[in-house]
Amino acid sequence: MPRDNADAHHDDELARYHRQMLLPVIGVEGQRRLAASSVLVVGVGALGCASAELLARAGVGHLTLIDRDVVEFTNLQRQCLFDERDAHEGVPKAAAAARRLGRINSRIRVTPIVEDFTPQAARRRFASSGEEHAGFDVIMDGTDNFEARYLLNDLAVKFAVPYCYGGVIAARGMAMTVRPGFSACLRCIFDGPPAPGTTPTCDTAGVLGPAVQIVAAFQATQAMKIMLGQGHTTTAGLIEFDLWGSTLRRIGTSRLADAACVCCGRREFEFADHQPAAVTASLCGQNAVQIPAPSPRSIAGSDAEPCRIDLERLAARLRAHGPVVVNEFLLRATLDRELGEAKAPVRITVFPDGRAIVRGLTAPDAARSLYAKYVGA
Repeated sequence: MPRDNADAHHDDELARYHRQMLLPVIGVEGQRRLAASSVLVVGVGALGCASAELLARAGVGHLTLIDRDVVEFTNLQRQCLFDERDAHEGVPKAAAAARRLGRINSRIRVTPIVEDFTPQAARRRFASSGEEHAGFDVIMDGTDNFEARYLLNDLAVKFAVPYCYGGVIAARGMAMTVRPGFSACLRCIFDGPPAPGTTPTCDTAGVLGPAVQIVAAFQATQAMKIMLGQGHTTTAGLIEFDLWGSTLRRIGTSRLADAACVCCGRREFEFADHQPAAVTASLCGQNAVQIPAPSPRSIAGSDAEPCRIDLERLAARLRAHGPVVVNEFLLRATLDRELGEAKAPVRITVFPDGRAIVRGLTAPDAARSLYAKYVGA
């Protein structure tokens, strides 16, 4: 019987994955499962870029990318989806990554979201799906801080979505897959975040680009197993390696008794459910301060959509004080600010929800004062 045009077109779409479909663990049916899958990537830095690229090339149907920051030249050594033009223009990482992934694979859908992934933002993203399922098949960890990782762990357990944890520092990396109801969660192993200042960061210890690729490859492979319905074959335990020292080990893990783990046992979601106060914070190693988005003009602590500001109108006001670049994602202005008897340029990046990053300052009070002066209280 002759095949219709729809079948032929579908075969053409699958042809690019021919070498992947030769693997018995994938095949044609597995490729179709990947195409029907959706992955949430939180943090589009080194790990997020590398894992998102692997999943896009593998044909995962929908990638949602969330990141709060813009591309800087210091990112280019390890963040593989960005180039010098992105850094020169200060493009938001989520938008730059989505643009690049669209050129790599135009057959998949990539949704960029430029925002700070706070508990309130997370609840907005997950709430519409209800408690049974969050609309994502896997959560990929591309974050760079423990608060965000524990938030992702809470969301994974609360909404029963597998979570691929990963981290890299210097030439060392670690990764673990959380399968809610089957494996240990992050809090079964690490009860809580370490005290501030007790662990190195990439800004203090550096990071080796190839080490990022190893962790991202592990994360992407574990995610693919889950999307292919082979979650039971994911690696149990925590994988640790030192690329420079050429060492690798697996640490066995198991779920704690229900009463012992606050998250997957007692189902207390401290990081996902709490209402943190908006905090102005210095960004480690970046000579910058983040100003949080103003609270919605409803009840304090509400999870309502944040206020939106008119970037074009703000740009018109700021052009009298220095060069301004504005697009649909952000406004970036370079200002002259008095620093004693000298003048030093300060760059402020304002996002549509009112959040801002002030570069050239490290004192939160000074950054808030500048924000109030040029943007508004």
